[in-house]
Amino acid sequence: MKLCVLGMTVVLLAGPAVADKLDDDFQSLKDAVGKKDATQVKSLTAELAPIVKQALAVPAPTGDDDKKAWTDHIAYVKSVEEYCQYALFATALQGSPEEKVDLISTLEQQAPTSKYLDEAYGPYLVALNQTGAAAKIPAIAAKAVEHFPNNPDLLSVMMDSTYGKQNSRALTYAERLIAVLGKPKPEGVSAEEWERLRSANLGRAHWMAGVIHCSSQTWAAGDRELRAALPLITGNAAMAGPALFYLGMADYQLAKMTNSKAKMLEAVKFSQQSAAIPGPLADQARHNAIVMQSEADRMR
Repeated sequence: MKLCVLGMTVVLLAGPAVADKLDDDFQSLKDAVGKKDATQVKSLTAELAPIVKQALAVPAPTGDDDKKAWTDHIAYVKSVEEYCQYALFATALQGSPEEKVDLISTLEQQAPTSKYLDEAYGPYLVALNQTGAAAKIPAIAAKAVEHFPNNPDLLSVMMDSTYGKQNSRALTYAERLIAVLGKPKPEGVSAEEWERLRSANLGRAHWMAGVIHCSSQTWAAGDRELRAALPLITGNAAMAGPALFYLGMADYQLAKMTNSKAKMLEAVKFSQQSAAIPGPLADQARHNAIVMQSEADRMR
């Protein structure tokens, strides 16, 4: 349907020629999406953007007859606007890494709060790595997480990029990531993708939260988080060694607070397990285990 059938309302909005161009470009965009033509999709969404913006900025007319036509037109224009976002998203997912980066960054610029970006960030971050643009990822994630505070891919990047530099922020991101991944699978995310996100991020988030808590001597929270991490980081010596080391430290402190021999013996066990894993903490863990065992022997 050509929009000029709306008569006087369309003339008030932009004129029949502009209305026809909106229709024609919209149809061309749908054709380009069908052909997976990334160049055309990017070009046509750029052409449509100012037309859509102009149409949406026109105030409603005062006459009841014109107002009904205006309302229908605005609804149509909004559908075009959303389809432009979808076109960039859908074409990006089917394109090369370079096309993904180009189209999703275009979507970011045109509609930074688009619902399609929430699903696009995972593939986008992978594509940035594949195209040699990994250095840009932390800044992109820092900006995007303001709009999508529960996106696990963004939270994971922010958690890792702030760890060791701004540990209070890293802890906040880790706890948010744990909360998000503890919820049921969101609609629109496949079970396979959700499991990938959980397996890739949940163990590291618990580990990081536990290490940060122990480093700030919040022993009970550190103990809780590291115990949750252990079954999820099996086989990862780089994480398991420190996890067991800090678990030993946490349980040692908790044992002293509660005068618990059982907890002290757990501290010995964790420290011995940490000492058995080659790494920078192995010698200290071995020494800790001897001291802890000595204290356990003196406890009733």
